[in-house]
Amino acid sequence: MLEHTVKPNISIRYALKKINENGEKCLVVVNSKGNVIGTLSDGDIRRAILNGVAIETSIKNFYNSNPKIIREEEVDFKHIRKLFTLNRYDLIPVIDVNKKLVDILTYNKIFSEKKPCNKNLDLKVVIMAGGEGKRLEPFTKILPKPLAPINEKPIIEHIIDKFLRSGCVEFFISVNYKSKILKAFFDELDPSYSIKYIEERKPLGTAGSLFFVKDIFDEPFFVTNCDIIIDVDYKDIYDFHKANGFDLTLVASTNEFIIPYGICDLDSKGIFRGINEKPKLNFLVNAGLYLMESKILKFIPINKKYDLTDLIQDVKNDSGRIGVYPIYEDAWKDIGLWSKYIELNKIV
Repeated sequence: MLEHTVKPNISIRYALKKINENGEKCLVVVNSKGNVIGTLSDGDIRRAILNGVAIETSIKNFYNSNPKIIREEEVDFKHIRKLFTLNRYDLIPVIDVNKKLVDILTYNKIFSEKKPCNKNLDLKVVIMAGGEGKRLEPFTKILPKPLAPINEKPIIEHIIDKFLRSGCVEFFISVNYKSKILKAFFDELDPSYSIKYIEERKPLGTAGSLFFVKDIFDEPFFVTNCDIIIDVDYKDIYDFHKANGFDLTLVASTNEFIIPYGICDLDSKGIFRGINEKPKLNFLVNAGLYLMESKILKFIPINKKYDLTDLIQDVKNDSGRIGVYPIYEDAWKDIGLWSKYIELNKIV
């Protein structure tokens, strides 16, 4: 049960890590005596971050202090199956007469099978694959970056596979650099899903090519970089996006950076106060995956260089709603640098 339990003094960042590891999207909060005092879902965490709470903040003010709990003498599996089916619980704690945690019931345990995958999204996906991939030279002098192999399979196939599991079967690939090689790969592959190409006659930045789909898309759609693998439930992103009425949602990874030096702390007059030894900095880093409403495509200029940062700023200037869907750093794999590419090949 340890992988599903936490103490109330842990940070939001650590809670995200635990949720990413246990796969149940929820944790049981216990006190020092092992008594159940609440539950914490990934939704609770995202609501806290959405309200501006720093990721190093304790969870003590954000967990659900009145969760569904069952006493061990009341365990009736027929009733519990009904609870999971009707209420979509991630887990239910089981306690003894002293409120001490004795078991955690999960969907997998009750039904002896994995929770069914969400395969009903059916949203269009744009993969931005037109860049030169200069950070992966000399590899990209020969092949386009989307064909960089990860465990004998190109990165772009790994990306597509993730979306296929959520029911997305229509892909638009923005191409420019070495586009003939990328097209030849899919011609040879002859996939069962739909592939269409967005032709960039010249480099248009990270969002300029979206101009060519503004008259095609009339519902929310995903946009992803071609050098990332994100291990999340895309239906959860969609539900988060729609529930909050966002015009644009970006996925962000928690990241901790440790400065490997002692940092001098000075007062306002430049007088030395002390040394902060190897300080830790925590950020939410843009992971390169977005969910957008089709109406924001009106901002894309015709045949001009235009980046996703420009689009985000234009949506913000127009009083649009922009959301951030946080994920733990281990759920985000980036091959943009040689060191990350080599590391990912070892993991996958």
